[in-house]
Amino acid sequence: MASNCVLLFQCEDKKGIVARISDFIYKHSGNIVSLDQHSTDPDGGYFFMRVEFIIGSPGCDEESLNKDLSAVGREFKASYKLYDKNVSLRMGIFVSKPDHCLLDLLYLWRSSELKVKIPFVLSNHQDHKELVEQYGIPFYFVRSVKGDSKEHEILSYAKDNSDFLVLARYMQVLSGDFLKNYARDIINIHHGFLPSFKGPNPYQQALERGVKVIGATAHFVTEDLDDGPIIEQAVEYVSHKDNISSLLRKGKNLEKRALSNAVLNYIDYRVIRHNNTTIVF
Repeated sequence: MASNCVLLFQCEDKKGIVARISDFIYKHSGNIVSLDQHSTDPDGGYFFMRVEFIIGSPGCDEESLNKDLSAVGREFKASYKLYDKNVSLRMGIFVSKPDHCLLDLLYLWRSSELKVKIPFVLSNHQDHKELVEQYGIPFYFVRSVKGDSKEHEILSYAKDNSDFLVLARYMQVLSGDFLKNYARDIINIHHGFLPSFKGPNPYQQALERGVKVIGATAHFVTEDLDDGPIIEQAVEYVSHKDNISSLLRKGKNLEKRALSNAVLNYIDYRVIRHNNTTIVF
């Protein structure tokens, strides 16, 4: 069976990177399917690349592939990751009472548009138990109380059963200790157009400021609340005729779109993190 691989590569920009990586793939009997690149500045900037390739040679082995790629990485002092697209990632979902983002993810998963495994959905509300179990997905209820969000318990579910997490309107703040112990990517949907209107009630804030555009933001979770690298944003024009109800209704659609696009790009290995930004090919 052919291996469908994706290489994400980043380093200081210099001559010969594309040629060297192409040669590496050629020597392993690979065929490049797509190649995207970006440089912040060809003269001393930073270089990013996503290359998707197929290796179907029976003589190719993973140890040899990684050994030769490691040599390329050292040559350019690069950071890189190699992924096998034939292996589905395990996506754990955390959700609170709002269900629109959860429903959208479950629909995309059932229709095979979202090619992941969903090992569990975890919530601090029991409202979604019947819905989730209709999809054949385990549902875990972990009651959070003021001053105790039961992070030790939710970490035990997450760490053993997921490759990354999606916070589909999960209204609990994850601590720095949780992020450190989980040590994998977490994608959150914020119901506001970051970096404006952080924190709770962003649509009320937008209404009070009389904005003409509202938005939703999918971003990586960091210890700084609502301040992680942005992956995807969705926006819609509004006017003085809108009230809080219409903003909330429009916002739900934006939240679903931004989150699903972010997740789809992430599982297709199109996202490279760099400092507090992302390159999304």
